[in-house]
Parts: sequence; C-alpha cells; structure tokens
Amino acid sequence: MEELDLREIVSGYKERIRRLALFDPLYELERKREQDHEKKDIDMKGLGLLALLFFFEQKLMRQYKAGAKQLAAFLEKTAEMQYRLDHEDYERLARSIIQTFRPTTGKKRCYSFFNWETGADDGIEYSILKASSFDMKTNQQYYTLDEDGLELVFATKEFYSEFQLSINQLMLRKQLDKGEFKGALRQINEMRIDVESLVERMTRLKHEIQRSIVSEETFERYKQLLEDIYGRLNRENDEFKALRAFVKETRQRLYAKDMHKKESRTYDLVLRIARELESVHYEHTRLLEQTGDLKNTTLLTAQESLYYTGIQAFNFDQDLSAKITATPLPLEAMAGVLQPFLKVEENKRWSPLTILADQKISEERALAEDPGFIDVDSDDEALPYRRLLAEKYRELMALFLGASEQSGVRKLSQFINFLEESDRSDLFEQRYFYQFWLILHQRSPIINGETEGDDEGKTVLDDALTLLGDRVLHVREGSGILKKSKRFSIQELLIHMEEGNNELS
Repeated sequence: MEELDLREIVSGYKERIRRLALFDPLYELERKREQDHEKKDIDMKGLGLLALLFFFEQKLMRQYKAGAKQLAAFLEKTAEMQYRLDHEDYERLARSIIQTFRPTTGKKRCYSFFNWETGADDGIEYSILKASSFDMKTNQQYYTLDEDGLELVFATKEFYSEFQLSINQLMLRKQLDKGEFKGALRQINEMRIDVESLVERMTRLKHEIQRSIVSEETFERYKQLLEDIYGRLNRENDEFKALRAFVKETRQRLYAKDMHKKESRTYDLVLRIARELESVHYEHTRLLEQTGDLKNTTLLTAQESLYYTGIQAFNFDQDLSAKITATPLPLEAMAGVLQPFLKVEENKRWSPLTILADQKISEERALAEDPGFIDVDSDDEALPYRRLLAEKYRELMALFLGASEQSGVRKLSQFINFLEESDRSDLFEQRYFYQFWLILHQRSPIINGETEGDDEGKTVLDDALTLLGDRVLHVREGSGILKKSKRFSIQELLIHMEEGNNELS
C-alpha cells in the first residue's frame, strides 16, 4: 500500500471549510423554533433559502430597493397557502432572517475551526448580506447579496443555462471592483462561450418554430418564450453597457496615475479587458437583434403559414357537405356549421364621421314648412324675413362691439356673461343667436364688403358688417361647450379683431 501524502490531502483545507461555513446561517435558522397560528412548525431554513433566492433575483433584475418589507411581502405571497400568519408575523420573520444573515452589529459572521493544514486554531469571516442603500423618507434599509452570499446561492440553486451570462456579469463586476484583472479576463472568456451557446440555441429555436407550430396554442407558447428571452437579453445588454463604462473609468483612472508607466502589465491587462468586453458586447448585441427579428418576422411567418395550411387542407365536400347530409343536426347546430360561410352581417349604424360632413344651418320660421338653409334669392315672400334677420344680426354685432370696447370681450362665453349682466338673456332662446356665430365662424376672417350675396350683392350680414368699418374679424374654435338653453348649445369661440385696409372692388 502506497504511503499517503498528508500534506497534499489537507492542502486548501481552510478554503474547503469556508465553503461549508457559508451554510452555517441556514442551519442556525433551522434551530429556531417558530409556529404559525395553528401551532404548525415553520420551516425557517426553507424560508432562509427563499430569502437568498429573493435577493438573488432582485440582483439579477437590477432592482436595488429590497429590504425587510419587500422580503416579507415575497414570503407572504409564497407561503400564504402553507402557513396561517399575519402580515406582521411575516415582517418579524423577515427581519429575523436578515439579522441571521447579517448581524445587527454590522460585523461579518465568524466561524471558528481547527486548521489541519497548519495545525492551529483558525477562523473565517464571511458576509452573506450587505447594506446597499437607505431611504431617509421611509426610514427603510435596503440590502443586497454580498460576494459570499452569491457563492452560497450558486452552491444551493441549479440555474437555467440562460441565466449563466447574467451570473458571469455579476462576477465580472465583483472582480473588477477588487482589481482581479486576470480573473476578470477569464470571466469575459466564459461570457463569450455563453453568448456563442445562446446563438446556437436561438438558431435551433428558429428552426423549431418553423417546424413545430401546428396550432394556435403552440404559437402562443413560442410567442411568450421569445418575449421572455428578448426581455432578458435587453437587461443583459444594459448590464454590458454599465460594465463597459466601468472598465473605461478604470482605464482612465489608471492612466491618470501613470500606471501605464509604473505597472505596464496591469495597464495592458485593463486594455485587453476593454477590447475583449467590447467584442463580447458586440456579439451579444447581434444576438439581441436576431432575437428581435425572430420575434417580429419568423414568428408571424409561421402563424401565416399555419393559417394558409388550414385553408389548403379544408375540403368543402368532406368537411361541410358530408357533415350536413350524413349527420342529423338540430337547427341551432346547423346554423353554427354554416355561420363561417355566410355573408357577414351588416347593420346600418350612425358613424361619428358624419360630423365632418357639410352642415346645414337653418332658422326657425313662423310660416315656413321647410326648415332648410337661408334662401338668398329675391323671392318677395322671403324679403320680410330676410330684413328681420338682418336687423337681428346688426343688433348682435352692435352688442358685441359694445361689449368688446367696454369690457374687452374676446370669447363667446365672455359675451354671454355680458348679455346676462345686461338683462338680455332672452337672446339665448333664439336660434338666430347661435346661427349668427356659426356663420361668422364659417366665413372667418370677415371683412366688410367681401361677403358673397345675391344678384344685387346683398346678404343678411351686410348691415351687421358695416359696423366693423375697416376692421377684420377673426372667429376661431375654443375648448368647451356653452349651454345656456335647454334647446341649444354651442362650442366656445375665440373672437379677435384687428385693424386692416378694406379694399372694395
């Protein structure tokens, strides 16, 4: 029997003990005795592992505001079907778990042991959780996984391969923070392998989509899968940008300290890290673009192929005629079979687009049977009504000009208030009041003498427009609806007058 090399066997004993010591907080939680309201024992070690997974997922998702309240909400949602506890109980358990991983003293946890490699008592310090930030407004302390906490999670959870790149990104940031540039370069090479593996997986997924989509259910499943992958790649792309910025700052800081002269090997390593990281980021960006194309084109093409395949596979005689003639169906079922082949139901509906059609504005007449638009011909029967309407329009124009000069009226609502103060509220019940403003809005800008009339050149507005003189009247739409009568309403109008030269032809 060969003699054992004891020195080789116990080599690295402290590092092995350190990895075992990371599990000590979980066993400490297991020794805690907690029960719910039904006297059922609570699995504190399991809740502790859930807490580790919670903080790890928050780190992966770049959510840095995770504290006792957020952990309590997560535990309550996860264990609500298992234990009967109040929200306050979950907060108490969350704080107990956090204090176990990170003592209230703020110091690192300690683990004492006998080192068989050195033959002396030894100890290890490690940190599972560390404080990340503090919210002064809500008085909340937020935590994140420390380096030892990440290692504990890696040792207790089986990760899906698609998360490996995110894990490597976290490890790369840690190594850059500690100045371990050789390890960082190796980490970047591992990230390159991860990206290449993802490219191969996306290629296989593309072929699988084109080959396997045979129903609407599989289409929805692949659609959701691609959306999840695209979202994860976007988050990884953001982390790549942050890493590139960090490496750039590190390179500039070393250059400012003349490290390229004092320690050229270290500076060369940083330059190589920058180049390699740039290359990996470029490949990852191409992967992100390919995933977007796969989501936007290949998936839709597969759906269209599914649609046309169904059309081509349809046989009218076999799938419809034979079904109807060979199977006695009730009348209701017959209607369901024939429904897809019948003409689409048509209903006459009022369309909102009709408000954009030409509008006819009519005035109430005492003896008129047809409430049509104003007839501007020289019919003798219409002359008395036209004269009356012209007088009313002249009266309204005079009232408005007086209100404009006295009170600076610039809106229709202001003019209506002016009429109420002048005890002329009776005008709000007359159709011609609203017709007058609608006509002015249609013909805006309005200049005296430039309105189209009958053969003699006269309109019902002529008498009113003479009051303008050489001024130009502008009437534009405002916001809001004015309703001073049960019968009529009108939109707010903005009224503006400006001086101008009225050249009559």
